[in-house]
Amino acid sequence: MARVHNFCAGPAALPQEVLEQARDEMLDWQGRGLSVMETSHRTPEFMAVAAAAEQDLRELLAIPDNYRVLFMQGGATLQFAMVPFNLMGSSGKADYINTGHWSTKAIKEGRRFGDVNVAASSEDSGFMTVPDRANWQLDPEAAYVHYTPNETIGGLEYDFIPDVGDVPLVADMSSNILSRPLDVSRYGVIYAGAQKNIGPAGLTIVIVRDDLLGKAVDVCPTLMNYQNVADNDSMLNTPPTFGVYLAGLVFKWLKGNGGLEVIEKVNLRKAAKLYQAIDNSTFYSNPVDPRYRSIMNVPFRLADDNLNAEFLSQAANNQLVNLKGHRIVGGMRASIYNAVQEDSVDALLEFMADFEKKYSK
Repeated sequence: MARVHNFCAGPAALPQEVLEQARDEMLDWQGRGLSVMETSHRTPEFMAVAAAAEQDLRELLAIPDNYRVLFMQGGATLQFAMVPFNLMGSSGKADYINTGHWSTKAIKEGRRFGDVNVAASSEDSGFMTVPDRANWQLDPEAAYVHYTPNETIGGLEYDFIPDVGDVPLVADMSSNILSRPLDVSRYGVIYAGAQKNIGPAGLTIVIVRDDLLGKAVDVCPTLMNYQNVADNDSMLNTPPTFGVYLAGLVFKWLKGNGGLEVIEKVNLRKAAKLYQAIDNSTFYSNPVDPRYRSIMNVPFRLADDNLNAEFLSQAANNQLVNLKGHRIVGGMRASIYNAVQEDSVDALLEFMADFEKKYSK
């Protein structure tokens, strides 16, 4: 069966080479006569898989030695609670920047645990831009500053790392981690659900600076305490073993294809093609401030929303799937993560041009 061009926002496309290797090893992993999913996480063989995955991630992101890498469960949404549990501490205060749907959810959850100051918001623009850093109203007593570098639904991405002084910067990087090189040392905590650029749903990566461990409030559940997870090398309980295994294969795929410097060039090229086609058209549009357009998630609208269903139907007939925009914003969205090949973007562009010729007035 031929593979379709998959533009799903998540769970998203995985590299075909990774899927093929996982398929080939499904019943007989490492010649052991069983699947990796049937192997205890306590065995030396699986612990070696986890260690290799961590080491490859460290190399890809150049993670400094004073940071711990945690393999967790619960998705990025659970981190909306885990971050305040672990960092809000005695001050009970934190700053959040609101740039869209996932920022809003993080703010709502954070307020369950303490005093959340929305230091800046682009809600008045419909979340079509990033608030000017000069206008952020940061609380000097905040325990951390939280932001979402890439808003998956709105297609908004920061083009800078915010300077917040000595206050730990916390980032939800679920939809843009590993899309380009990153200065991890600028952050206190980075977290990301795996199901976009890392691996299958069910795994969450947390990268936390050493000095931020051991600060959890007393009522923090045992499994949600970063220190406990770090002390047990992410095996405080049974980790998502198949997710760790597949993530490790993805990390090796990235390294084998030149690392993040190379993948960034490909991602920029894919996004530029798509945005250029949209901007040169009177039939398609993208409302996001061009400076802050995401290179991972590209939302666009048709000139006539009544054509949306026909667009999606014909796209599917052309093996172009998962292009429907999120219900909150409507329209279309092409998520072009690392594993989405350039020829998939080219196929989408060809279809969009043909569709416009048929239906433009």
